[in-house]
Amino acid sequence: MNPEPNAPVCHDEVCLTCSDAAVAVTIVELLADELAIVDTGQGREEVSVALVDATVGDTVLVHAGEAIGVVR
Repeated sequence: MNPEPNAPVCHDEVCLTCSDAAVAVTIVELLADELAIVDTGQGREEVSVALVDATVGDTVLVHAGEAIGVVR
């Protein structure tokens, strides 16, 4: 099975934004369709921001590819 073309690249069999734990990342660009590019500290990934009210520069908690909270 081929991975999705926009799927995040996983390192050491663990994806930072789709692992079992929520991770803090920084939004660097907002995209259409409630998506964003985030800086994980190890690279950039695309995640959904449909559940949060966040802007560029905000730190969000991401779990399973979905931003679930804004860190203020």
